[in-house]
Amino acid sequence: MDKFIEVLLYAVPSLITGGVAYYLFDSYFKDQQHTRRWLLQKENQKHSMPLRLQAYERLALFLERISPAKLLIRVAPLNDDKVDYQNLLIHHIEQEYEHNMTQQIYITDQCWTMVLTAKNTIIQNIRKTTLDSSVANADQLKEKILSSMLDGQSASTLALSYLKTEVTDVLG
Repeated sequence: MDKFIEVLLYAVPSLITGGVAYYLFDSYFKDQQHTRRWLLQKENQKHSMPLRLQAYERLALFLERISPAKLLIRVAPLNDDKVDYQNLLIHHIEQEYEHNMTQQIYITDQCWTMVLTAKNTIIQNIRKTTLDSSVANADQLKEKILSSMLDGQSASTLALSYLKTEVTDVLG
């Protein structure tokens, strides 16, 4: 029995020391792993931030280019037919969209939805204005679209405002 107690007196402090050492090493290695993960995330963010900002810039340019006021100035009718002009305008919007659609991977889903909604709203407004019986030719279509813009904000302006807010959040 004395031998058992003597072994126990040596074993208990060793077990306690081993347990404390295990706990300290485990905590140290977890902290090191956390630090490495944080540094890797920081490094990745340093490389991805310029890509995200470039995506926001390209989408801002897209929204500016499909803004009806700027689109109508840039794209002149090829003839007097209002339907041909409508198709030409929509074709230009779709081309711009296809050129910038890859930018959606760098922005939030809400922001992409706003951009897509702006594009679709502008196309719908052009189609709706073309169906108006008071519009007889391409020049009248152009005038009617511009005058309808004076009534309120265009969809591209609203989407651009949302985009700017999101960029501020990303940078802040």
